[in-house]
Amino acid sequence: MIETEIFRALADPTRHAIFRKLAAGAMNASALRQGMAISQPAMSQHLAVLRRARLVREERQGRFVNYRIDPDGLALVARWLAKYRDYWPARIDALKTVLEDMD
Repeated sequence: MIETEIFRALADPTRHAIFRKLAAGAMNASALRQGMAISQPAMSQHLAVLRRARLVREERQGRFVNYRIDPDGLALVARWLAKYRDYWPARIDALKTVLEDMD
């Protein structure tokens, strides 16, 4: 499932930090590395994982590559969460009933 790939990709603290940086706007790999103790090959590997999870897309402009958040990947997460949106209110109401019965 793509949702599993998404959550696995974001579970890594470095990839999570990269994703947070990209939330501010498109950047190249060198800009993403600023302030992070990470090599260029490691950054490339992290970006590849984020691309495979559909969280990040690359845009080539000549010999330069910029990365940005992929809205299609975020839409997958939103759809996954929507499935559970109706589930929780009913479960919370059931919990309230149980707690009231315990009093």
